[in-house]
Amino acid sequence: MPDGWDATRGQRRSVIQDHVALAEIELCGELMIAASAADEPLSLARIDEVLRRAAGELDEAPQTSR
Repeated sequence: MPDGWDATRGQRRSVIQDHVALAEIELCGELMIAASAADEPLSLARIDEVLRRAAGELDEAPQTSR
């Protein structure tokens, strides 16, 4: 192992990064759903609305143990 490397900390950091990546994927998915349902390109206001709603839903979701 590299000097100063802690397997536990590396694993914890990976789990946190996975959690962030999954949240980003969820937000992108919500944008794709909104865009596919729209008749025209999404306005910046609509994009903000979709992202705020999706982010709020992610904040309210039960968290698994990390």
